[in-house]
Amino acid sequence: MLARLSAAAVFGIDAVPVSVEVDVSPGLPGMTMVGLPDTTVRESRDRVRTAIRNSGFPFPAERVTVSLAPADVRKVGAAFDLPIALGILAASGVLPHRDDRRFTIVGGLSLDGGVPPMRGLLPIAAAARHSAGLIFPRANVAEAAIVDDLRLFPVHSLLDAARLLVSPAPQAEPPLAAGASPPEPPPTEDLAEVRGQLAGRRALEVAAAGAHHLLFCGPPGAGKTMLARRLPGLLPPLDLDEALAVTTIHSVAGQLPPGAGLVRTRPFRAPHHTCSDVALVGGGAVPRPGEISLAHHGVLFLDELPEFSRRVLETLRQPLEQGMVHIARANHTAVFPARVMLVGAMNPCPCGFHGSAQRPCRCPAPAVERYRRRLSGPLRDRFDLSIEIPAVPWADLRATTAGESSSAVRARVLTARVRQLARQACLNARLDGRALRAACALNDREAEGLLANGVSKLRLSARAVMRVLRVARTIADLEGTASLTAAHLAEALQWRLTEQPA
Repeated sequence: MLARLSAAAVFGIDAVPVSVEVDVSPGLPGMTMVGLPDTTVRESRDRVRTAIRNSGFPFPAERVTVSLAPADVRKVGAAFDLPIALGILAASGVLPHRDDRRFTIVGGLSLDGGVPPMRGLLPIAAAARHSAGLIFPRANVAEAAIVDDLRLFPVHSLLDAARLLVSPAPQAEPPLAAGASPPEPPPTEDLAEVRGQLAGRRALEVAAAGAHHLLFCGPPGAGKTMLARRLPGLLPPLDLDEALAVTTIHSVAGQLPPGAGLVRTRPFRAPHHTCSDVALVGGGAVPRPGEISLAHHGVLFLDELPEFSRRVLETLRQPLEQGMVHIARANHTAVFPARVMLVGAMNPCPCGFHGSAQRPCRCPAPAVERYRRRLSGPLRDRFDLSIEIPAVPWADLRATTAGESSSAVRARVLTARVRQLARQACLNARLDGRALRAACALNDREAEGLLANGVSKLRLSARAVMRVLRVARTIADLEGTASLTAAHLAEALQWRLTEQPA
């Protein structure tokens, strides 16, 4: 007999409906699976057989054929165990309904028949709103409850799921309040802990206000990493749309903690410099999000930037411009969002003390040049602000007066962002074309002359000029000024000075 159930597969961050068809027919006992299953799905034969028996159900001593359609979408993971097991029970006559496509059913199976937590449930839940409800692992209930207008049927075991399908009118669980986890605690790393580094603090504020990319260059121990790790504390909380996007990506990547709901804080990702290009931008035989997508609407921090493989760094160029990653495969193209603030930190030379008054540099000039060339010109051009971070003087380290706190700076950042969104409906770092010309019009001859002189002396590219104008616009927004002045442009130009060879 033939049974049909509905499930779903995840490709990229989107869910694809999958029809699970199970046929139990006379023949030699065995189980065949078709429909482009990966190794994990093929291994479900043993899991499903054992789970059915340990749940107290008989496993048919006949030929079992399982088809997962559409056949051109690769099925990955253990989330098909539960619908396959229920399909076998229905096709063998244990369950009364052999064509039950009311519900979307997903979940793995333990050998004892339990249904463990799964990853990628949020996009499946969003796609299941057209169905009568979603049968899924109970451990993922907070994640599924994020989706509105969806009847939830969380289950602990295969036996629970079978009872639901037998019941003439199954009762959905009441939705959780807001479908979210408790509010996350505020960041513990405060800008007040930073001693000295006034220029670095200012660069952080400007970068946070306009969502600009930022590069720190300085000797070891100057505080580059310390400054970068305090950037998330200057950013506003995620709004609902941003939180949904971030939560979906983390769900697909399996990065949500057990029982977690909506992600409320902006992500901060700091991959090691040995990571591969696939780990950084995403990919694989079945595309998964990389670090740049996991940092969507947050901060991607690359410490020891020149130590990353050049091939790895060059893969960032297109995602940084487009705000998304396209990963093409034979039959499908997965698109992962990647709207991040990129923060890089590097030493000025291999020993780290080139140009420092702290100690002499022992690197020969060719070694310094080779080290700096590890960062290509096109990639360096994508940083809106580049700043030299000197070693902190002893007097500043011993100072007892704390600097300005993150909350005070964050208030100015929020005000500047409100001005930007009211004026152009986007942050300054994303200004382009006509919107850029309108927001950054120069009506001052002094400002126009200063910019022309800066472009000539610093040999700025067209992209760099646009970035200077965007940064100047952010500086003006922090001051609450409607038009750009020479002072705003002068400060924006100074963040490009470190791009010149030493």
